[in-house]
Amino acid sequence: MLRRIVTIDEEKCNGCGLCAAACHEGAIGMVEGKAKLLREDYCDGLGDCLPACPTGAIRFEEREAPAYNEAAVLAAKAQKQQAVKLPCGCLGTESKAIFREGAPAATAAPAVSRLSQWPVQIKLVPVNAPYFEGANLLIAADCTAYAYSRFHEDFIRNRVTLIGCPKLDEGDYTEKLTAILSQNNIQSLTIVRMEVPCCGGIENAAKRALQASGKFIPWQVVTISVDGRLLDR
Repeated sequence: MLRRIVTIDEEKCNGCGLCAAACHEGAIGMVEGKAKLLREDYCDGLGDCLPACPTGAIRFEEREAPAYNEAAVLAAKAQKQQAVKLPCGCLGTESKAIFREGAPAATAAPAVSRLSQWPVQIKLVPVNAPYFEGANLLIAADCTAYAYSRFHEDFIRNRVTLIGCPKLDEGDYTEKLTAILSQNNIQSLTIVRMEVPCCGGIENAAKRALQASGKFIPWQVVTISVDGRLLDR
């Protein structure tokens, strides 16, 4: 049938996940850091997702699509209610307990901080700070250090560290990161993010900045699960 339905511009999408959270029907989800219309029959055409998008990536179009399936939407909602979520409904804020078996006992040896500079927040760090010269740069979502127990040893050590949260910080990091990459002699770039959709914002900003800098710098993306496992590297 011919009806009004949303369409998503992948080029404009910054992976923040706000549209997915605003879509009460579950029609929109995050796939590889980008918003996707997962079920056309879940889209009611009312557009709660439109004002949530900060980049204007979502718009309506009139085209052939399956009819809105309210019964299927209600069934999916009932299934999801088995998992407890925080009031904001964000896919990255699902409440869960983490149980660990055989956790090692605490030792007397104190942990050593590997942080080599200050500040670390992307918004606060000076673009031309002297420690950027010849640096191996780490750009990390701020939750990663709490989730992954060896974060200092495996990621901060021998790197200059920048952190941020694209869901909580205002604006986009791309311009600031582009300036840092283009105006300094950065040797490598490591991006560490959580598995939750909103962390796609920090990954995409770093990738856009690297492209905009015009430099060929070795880079990698590492994803950490909410229970502290390395998912890829």
